[in-house]
Amino acid sequence: MPIQRNLEPVLQDAARHYPAVLLTGPRQSGKTTLCQSIFPQHTYVSLEPLDRRESAIADPRGFIEEFRQGAIIDEVQHAPALASYLQEEVDRDATPGRFILTGSQQFSLTHQVAQSLAGRCAVLTLLPPSFDELQRFTSPPADLLATLWMGAYPRIHDRNIPPGRWLADYFATYVQRDVRDVLNIGDLMSFTDFVRLCAGRTAQEINLSKLGGDAGVSHNTARQWLSVLEAGYLVQRLPAWHTNQRKQIVKAPKLHFIDSGLACYLLDIRAPEQLRHHPLRGAIFESWVVAELLKWQVHAGQAARLFHYRETRGLEVDLLIETGGRRIAIEAKSGATLAADFFTPLEKLRELLPDIFTGIVYGGDAAQRRHSVLAVPWREIQCLPDKMLS
Repeated sequence: MPIQRNLEPVLQDAARHYPAVLLTGPRQSGKTTLCQSIFPQHTYVSLEPLDRRESAIADPRGFIEEFRQGAIIDEVQHAPALASYLQEEVDRDATPGRFILTGSQQFSLTHQVAQSLAGRCAVLTLLPPSFDELQRFTSPPADLLATLWMGAYPRIHDRNIPPGRWLADYFATYVQRDVRDVLNIGDLMSFTDFVRLCAGRTAQEINLSKLGGDAGVSHNTARQWLSVLEAGYLVQRLPAWHTNQRKQIVKAPKLHFIDSGLACYLLDIRAPEQLRHHPLRGAIFESWVVAELLKWQVHAGQAARLFHYRETRGLEVDLLIETGGRRIAIEAKSGATLAADFFTPLEKLRELLPDIFTGIVYGGDAAQRRHSVLAVPWREIQCLPDKMLS
């Protein structure tokens, strides 16, 4: 059974104000299910089948005329020029919520929509369910290791499909279909090896020359391939935060896999127990924390404003969030016991930025506060920003 998604009221509100709404996100994140449940009166049409796709490309005006009363148009990235013709139609009739568009390649798709439907279309993002959304399934993950290993793609939880099997099929489909749509990559095996190398570097600063060298490709190819992973919502690049925006851009970003289950699959972790003593458990947990707080922002309809903090003299903080004119700094620790040194980086950062809110997400069960730092269990991660800001 479909679960209620946190984005639902945001999507409904957008459809009350704009004639078109674009919902982006990775494949299988639940976009179609959400749109069909909210807009049951709309005709549903997918551009995945070749005949429908060719119809929209060859005769866009005729295609739009067929669905003039309102439609959910799925996988709209397959006919990017359609947005230009939709502009003409919504200018003729600006009735809110007529066209609900979905797509799973953010760069080219959002650029096309921004150019053609500027001011006429709301753009929202649906990622796989957050931890609090996963609790709405019949059998949610029982503990932290299972949560990290299973990941959050809804079909795994809704249909009880073994995560390793489903993720293997998902990744194969992604490489065979989406990658070939974006790039003309002749050697898909090399690309697959590159993605696995990226999984091994989750929660690390990106060194494209080193990454490309390990994958046997050039620096420019590594940059291009990493952009493809980001376009497909497999990874998130977290820029370094700095008060000087120019410096923020030139400092090395951190790489994070958005779905911990996919990272585990790519790292050949085949059971939750393997994570208990795995050398990358802390990195996978950090990426999970970043992904959960990314979902906290984008599923509320906000632009993602996530960074990491690093000084050349050594001070590092895993995550810095900007929201509503305020800043939140967060450390991620997968251990079940809070150690005193977990709090040190945040206390030092607060000396530099006195107005910052500071917190820790850790693998234990009890909330604690030490001085200005609030530590919460991993299960309460979605509550952390509100608790810190209240």
